[in-house]
Amino acid sequence: MSSTLLAIPLTAGLLGAIAAAPAHADTVGQGATSSHVTPPESLTCLGQGIDPTARLHHRTETFIKARLSTAWKLHTDVTGWPSWQTAVTSMKRLDPGALRKGSQFQWTTPAPATPTTPATTLVITSTVQQIKHNQCIRWTGPAIGNGLRIDRGVHVWNFIKVKGGVLVRTEESWTGDQIETDPATAITYLAPGLDAWLADLKAAAEARS
Repeated sequence: MSSTLLAIPLTAGLLGAIAAAPAHADTVGQGATSSHVTPPESLTCLGQGIDPTARLHHRTETFIKARLSTAWKLHTDVTGWPSWQTAVTSMKRLDPGALRKGSQFQWTTPAPATPTTPATTLVITSTVQQIKHNQCIRWTGPAIGNGLRIDRGVHVWNFIKVKGGVLVRTEESWTGDQIETDPATAITYLAPGLDAWLADLKAAAEARS
């Protein structure tokens, strides 16, 4: 809201998805199993996690029956997102080369109409803050559309090699005056996005195995 900027797979897209609660909300994504690795309190990349003060946040995970390197490459080759991520309608890198700290990319994803906002296309500008090859990545940024704005999203991804494949975990937080005034609506319309992102990543990676 991810992935998103944040990723919403904001509605199925913004930095992905969120849950409104004062404590972390954990949701198991499609294909996930809790038997592989015991999850920590909060996901981090090089010691940095989501905004601990955010009222809107979501965490989920999935098991992918593919090489860790396959899932990682799909996820970090951001220009390829529109080819396998149904919620990403456009993508462009704002700098050349492999993703690294400071890399930026801008992408778009649709957000449906809600009782208080019109249907719109969110423009998300993501900045990579931390990255460790084949292990984790964290990016931040705003998502802006017609009548809808997320001031700052923080999105963390962890990739863990396990027997038979890779466990992908993700956690995201959103902050902003507009979305924080109606967290119930934000959950209803945006929370499925992060799970959809993981489902698409799982399908794409397993198809390449």
